[in-house]
Amino acid sequence: MGKGLTKRLMHLLGKAVHDWRMIENNDRILVGISGGKDSLALFHLLVSLKKKAPVAFDLVPVYIDPGFDNSFAKKLDSYINDRYKDVHQGMVVEKTNYGTLAHSDENKENPCFLCSRLRRKRLFELAREHGCKKLALGHNKDDLIETLFINIFYAGKIGTMKPNQSFFGGRFDIIRPLSYVEKLEINRFAQVCDLPEFVNTCPSAGYTKRQDIADMLERMYLQNKHIKGNIFRAMGNIAADYLLEMPC
Repeated sequence: MGKGLTKRLMHLLGKAVHDWRMIENNDRILVGISGGKDSLALFHLLVSLKKKAPVAFDLVPVYIDPGFDNSFAKKLDSYINDRYKDVHQGMVVEKTNYGTLAHSDENKENPCFLCSRLRRKRLFELAREHGCKKLALGHNKDDLIETLFINIFYAGKIGTMKPNQSFFGGRFDIIRPLSYVEKLEINRFAQVCDLPEFVNTCPSAGYTKRQDIADMLERMYLQNKHIKGNIFRAMGNIAADYLLEMPC
């Protein structure tokens, strides 16, 4: 099972990289690592790809510590540097107060939005400092689908995260090599590859709008096995003539 699952995920990652032209020769890629299964699986697979890909590229793993108590930053740093020391020059660990600031009394409305925005801003800054044009994030197929519904329900717009998305006039690209991989497969892969579990100390963990959407979708998936695939394909199959043209 382990070899078959690894082969499948490498195939899906390679397909996403090819389909969306994510990696080119001599790329230097900042990899955002949160300590969760998605980002750890992403880094593991990118390391494997680096060893066999026809193009050369470098990986710069980065962890943005949100500043909560019981930080696992040191354990994560040791794990990445020990297990993958032959393919990168050392993990970058950035200590911040983004999480505590986002959950402070001054920002009770949407802590996840502020924390995410601050971390994203710092990742772009670190990418520039380390000479990286591309930022690889561990968002998977389920994340892209959930984001579609978050935008519909809470922002009144149709849109999601793109597998390859340019920012600041093309100065940086965010790539999501796990865009074809389902979360369930990542969870299985984490077990097979003995990836560590780092406890998320964020007080909002498990109590977010994203989790509500994920729970709703899971109930739908149980009713019909084709729903998830249909939603994913629908995001690239827009019937523009059948959308509303809102009056000014």
